[in-house]
Amino acid sequence: MMTQPGLVLFVTLAVASTPSRGNNECVARNFGHGSVVCECNATYCDTPGSIQLPPPGQYLSFLSSQTGKRMERSQGHVQNKSTGADLRLSIVSSQKYQRIKGFGGAMTDSAAMNILTLSPGAQDMLLRQYFSVEGIEYSVVRVPMASCDFSTRQYTYADTPGDYQLDNFTLAPEDTHMKIPLLQRAQALASQPLSLLASAWSAPAWLKTNGALIGKGTLKGQPGGKEHKTWAKYYVRFLDEYRKYNLTFWAMTTGNEPTAGELTNYSFQALGFTPETQRDWVSMDLGPALTQSQHQRTQVLLLDDQRLLLPHWARVVLSDIHAARYIHGIAVHWYMDHMAPAELSLSTTHHLYPEYYLFATEACAGWKPYDRGVKLGSWDRAEDYAHDIIEDLNHYVTGWTDWNLALDLGGGPNWVKNFVDSPVIVDRTRDVFYKQPTFYSMAHFSKFLREGSQRVGVSYSLGSDLETTAFIRPDGSRVLTVLNRSDKEVQFEVWDSTVGYIPSVSPTHSILTLTWAVPQ
Repeated sequence: MMTQPGLVLFVTLAVASTPSRGNNECVARNFGHGSVVCECNATYCDTPGSIQLPPPGQYLSFLSSQTGKRMERSQGHVQNKSTGADLRLSIVSSQKYQRIKGFGGAMTDSAAMNILTLSPGAQDMLLRQYFSVEGIEYSVVRVPMASCDFSTRQYTYADTPGDYQLDNFTLAPEDTHMKIPLLQRAQALASQPLSLLASAWSAPAWLKTNGALIGKGTLKGQPGGKEHKTWAKYYVRFLDEYRKYNLTFWAMTTGNEPTAGELTNYSFQALGFTPETQRDWVSMDLGPALTQSQHQRTQVLLLDDQRLLLPHWARVVLSDIHAARYIHGIAVHWYMDHMAPAELSLSTTHHLYPEYYLFATEACAGWKPYDRGVKLGSWDRAEDYAHDIIEDLNHYVTGWTDWNLALDLGGGPNWVKNFVDSPVIVDRTRDVFYKQPTFYSMAHFSKFLREGSQRVGVSYSLGSDLETTAFIRPDGSRVLTVLNRSDKEVQFEVWDSTVGYIPSVSPTHSILTLTWAVPQ
């Protein structure tokens, strides 16, 4: 039990940490799903704003909670002596791990369509929330190559049978009229170049064994054959066409969820690979095609599927020197994470292949059959996001990418009616959009962990339900994010040997980010 030291801590908190409220508070709306959404329109939206750290000796905190706080900013003073809190979280800066690449979401056809249903002012406001320095500063955007389930139709860029030279390769109106203009606008708002990531769902039907974009099907022939060569050439042509719009890609994956087209009769676009056929396609076709193109700097991420496939999938591909020389990273999705402990999948893979980074490329809420679609204001989903991000980061993942940037109130559009949730939900009839609690889950990481930030250790003075991850940013400042999924408020202090003790409290069902500068 907390005795007199607890009283001292309470008084210290009241004096040392002062909430700052501006003109950008959340316009809260409650739809009965456990917490609130923040409503935004063409002229108003809450925003964390540009963050300037106070000098060493002070700290900033940002709190989001089930009770409705959304990135509430406070500022306080670092203490010279311990506050007496039972729980101490010590920053172990000598324990250094992976560096961050970034955080973001996907510009699917559906996301672009939803954004463009808003008025120009509301469109701009939505994009600012994600990409500007006043917003949450997304740095990664995943771009589907042609259609996926979050499209309104099935198509590829080369639907002419027998076109092995891809003479008729053409971007779709969804690219040229929607996704590309929005990506250009997002880039104009961002303070740094966006890292674009491409993933393909299916090859053209005439290249596949089942003659369809959906269902169980693989490429015809064998790696090294004309179908496999054409599919690799398709990747290069996609990069060529986007480059004409001044959009270059940091990375491409070897294909979205290859097990979907290999093992199941999938109801939407899929292309099957085994780890062996993916290995051989990369070594014989994709790798050489990229090397001989103008896009040698575009990196290749294998897998792009569930982490339960690790480390086996990585071992098959990366044990082959011919394939491994073309691979840079390993992409994972979150949907089956409950079936694959992070230590056994992610950490084992990192320790086996430390030169290849791990990167999370897709996640969404509302995908489970018993918990389907949009839930406006669901705090449970916010906690699911934060938990998975912290777990991934603490097991060597270098970034985390959400799925659709925006969906409508029904969780679409989606041609196969595979409706899910999104951090931003658009209500075009009112020309507003709602920022879900999951938006703020993303904010607690994307806003603070710039590219190059390095994870460091955190030690606990005693057992706790708090989930934490800590980083040193490129400028030397510190970031600690704390998730409390319990029904109990937890008082604690942070010990950083370079500055001292930071008194803090983690409210029940909350996400808290603390950040502070250190003496140079």
